[in-house]
Amino acid sequence: MIDQQHIVSSFDKDLEAIQANVMKMGGLVEAAILGAATAFSNYDIELAEKVRADDKSIDELELAINEAAAQLIALRAPTAIDLRIVLSVIKISSNLERIGDYAKNMAKRTAVLLQMSEIENASGALKRLAKEVEKMLKDALDSYVRRDVALANEVIERDWDVDQMYNGLFREFVTYMMEDPRNITACMHLHFIAKNIERMGDHVTSIAEQVVYMKTGEMPEATRKTLDNTSSFKP
Repeated sequence: MIDQQHIVSSFDKDLEAIQANVMKMGGLVEAAILGAATAFSNYDIELAEKVRADDKSIDELELAINEAAAQLIALRAPTAIDLRIVLSVIKISSNLERIGDYAKNMAKRTAVLLQMSEIENASGALKRLAKEVEKMLKDALDSYVRRDVALANEVIERDWDVDQMYNGLFREFVTYMMEDPRNITACMHLHFIAKNIERMGDHVTSIAEQVVYMKTGEMPEATRKTLDNTSSFKP
């Protein structure tokens, strides 16, 4: 006769190991966001290179999480809420990997912008935007650990603030380009960075949505406000 208690215990142990890797991955992604923003703000090429190099560790963790989750499904055949948790973990790790990619892309621009004229207040504004997204990610991960739906929903709502900040920056960059054509190249790069950060916010929001799904079995209603009306602009 199959020992059901042993099966449950083994599942919980395997899931705990996977979730530990998710949190480790989340910590690396938080560091990547702040590192990329600091490298850009301080024109720190060495830090920018570190962010790019560390992205490999994020990618490796995503692969390890996905492999472990697939093995868990195959061996333990989880049902109902257990399966929901495993599927959400896979999606969360995918979102974390994408955020890491955006941070790496942001770091890549640091060396390029060193060769261009500085746009007033741009570096500080972009760093504030990145810091806001990093705070959202921290809270999204906290909501995941605590299975806190209220906190997850708060993170989802805060993406509106990120969109608002992004759109303000977009308008500023357009103004700078109109005032002096010599600013066009630098502003295009700056807009690319701002858009990367805004997309990070979207992926953080997706993580928070998965927390709601894990706990309730339903995705949040699509009532989130959005101010990103610049999608037709191609950097």
